[in-house]
Amino acid sequence: MPEEKIYIKNGTLIIEGLLSKASKETGVVICHPHSLMGGSMHNNVVEVLQGVYATEDYSTLRFNFRGVGGSTGFYDEGRGEQEDIFTVCEYLKKKGLTKLVLAGYSFGAWVGSKVLEESNNPFVDSIFVSPPIDYFNFNWDNLNNKIDFIICGDHDQFCKIDVLIQVAQKINSPLEIISDADHFYMGKEKELARILRKRVIEHHNKKT
Repeated sequence: MPEEKIYIKNGTLIIEGLLSKASKETGVVICHPHSLMGGSMHNNVVEVLQGVYATEDYSTLRFNFRGVGGSTGFYDEGRGEQEDIFTVCEYLKKKGLTKLVLAGYSFGAWVGSKVLEESNNPFVDSIFVSPPIDYFNFNWDNLNNKIDFIICGDHDQFCKIDVLIQVAQKINSPLEIISDADHFYMGKEKELARILRKRVIEHHNKKT
């Protein structure tokens, strides 16, 4: 499905996004990597996530966190970015999308994890790609049974795989490790898409 450029207002803040509408009543919120390190909704992994979910008939919304691209405001160390996620979720709900899936990559996974901890967490399903556990503090005790799938490369520069394996077991999250892939997945996009599509077809579709 084609994507439409949208702008979502939250007070004085404007969030820029790309929306693709499908027939399912499920929307996928896709969160990009670190805003101060070149992360945006046009990142290669973000585009893989969008493409796979759209192909499986999910509506998708990838967006720029505040201070990135056409989104106004400034980087807020994850606090304001959590608000951005809630803002786009409310937008999708107003569009009639009754179920929401979180797809977070890197920094987007960390910010997304903070939303999953909240009592008003809007997501019915979630997937994390390369959560940067060496760089950011994840509150794993509050995330038990809340992250439905994790994907990571075995050469990830910001995530020790042996630690991630232990964490995934602790919080009951299935983990898929991609051989010879680092944090950025350059040249590994097709393998990432294959694993994600398999997961969406076999598991996500049952919940959404």
